[in-house]
Amino acid sequence: MIDTAQPPEAPDRPPAPLPLPRGGTGARRVPLALLRRSQARSHPRESRLRRRLLAALAAAALAVPVTGAARPEAVSAPVPPLLPPLRAATTANLAERYTATRGAVEAAMRTAAAAGNRWRAAMLRAMADPTRHFLSFDGRDGGRAAEVFGDLATGDRIAVIVPGADTSLDTYGLLRGGSMRLQRALGERGVVIAWLGYRTPSTVSLQALTPGRADEAVPALRAFVRDLAGLRPAARISLLCHSYGGVVCGRAAPGLDVADIVLYGSPGAGVDDASAMRTRAVVWATRGSGDWVARLPHATVYLPFGTIGLGGDPVDPRFGARIFAAGDGGHSGYLKDGSPALANIARIVSGHAPAEVSRDS
Repeated sequence: MIDTAQPPEAPDRPPAPLPLPRGGTGARRVPLALLRRSQARSHPRESRLRRRLLAALAAAALAVPVTGAARPEAVSAPVPPLLPPLRAATTANLAERYTATRGAVEAAMRTAAAAGNRWRAAMLRAMADPTRHFLSFDGRDGGRAAEVFGDLATGDRIAVIVPGADTSLDTYGLLRGGSMRLQRALGERGVVIAWLGYRTPSTVSLQALTPGRADEAVPALRAFVRDLAGLRPAARISLLCHSYGGVVCGRAAPGLDVADIVLYGSPGAGVDDASAMRTRAVVWATRGSGDWVARLPHATVYLPFGTIGLGGDPVDPRFGARIFAAGDGGHSGYLKDGSPALANIARIVSGHAPAEVSRDS
């Protein structure tokens, strides 16, 4: 088994709507008059997309109060020690960093166990294994981590995976499993870094319909990529962005020193098209034919209280990304063994053109 055990879930199905809260829940109300005024201003050809987005907004606003029952961020964790900057990616320096972060993982494990959070404690116990390597770790607020697969001291093809909604320390096994399979596909020259560096939104929530959480993540992702490029200036770095992670990458893209930005299973990139990302990187996009994300609306609605929608569809030819084949997998199947998506993503990270290219959206 590669994947760490996961809570029961069906990640390749569209999220089911949550039950509507009843009296006394403090549910938010969406002002219907405001929504109608926004619809009235819409261009006719955009009105259907806008109506779908606004309906999703209303449903999410009602769902928000009931999504906090088992929030990953509610699990307590200690403040991790402040680590000195990693000045060079030598074997000795990396070993020292991995030992220090293991201590932070173990401290968080003890805190979770003492508080009776058995699932989190079990996940952290697995993370504290001496064979696992973390550049950074923070158990608070759902968790932040950057785990390295492969030898960062010698590898010259580096992929940074930015995960999507509902990724936390409690559901980390899916991210870890995909990272391990991709690193195997890359071979000994390849390094994969699983970057859980931001507070991901819940799939069924208002935050998943807006770029807000992505904008919060932008400074951290830019700093991480900048530091990584400084440590390995001769390495080829690619940014792999799954699901809502595509919004994070799209918003962070300007100025990022990476060779490729790969959007897979993404509902959008937080921009209208690839040119708006203002990057010198090659922008790639793909979506499996079994991915429910294809059924989401792709538009942006600007309202007085914020922006709703995640921008253009990355696999629409008008978006301007280079499209490659992903096969018939679902939303969580892109990095599974044997999938066309895994093979093509490995080729892109290695600096080669995908073996299969598709013009179908």
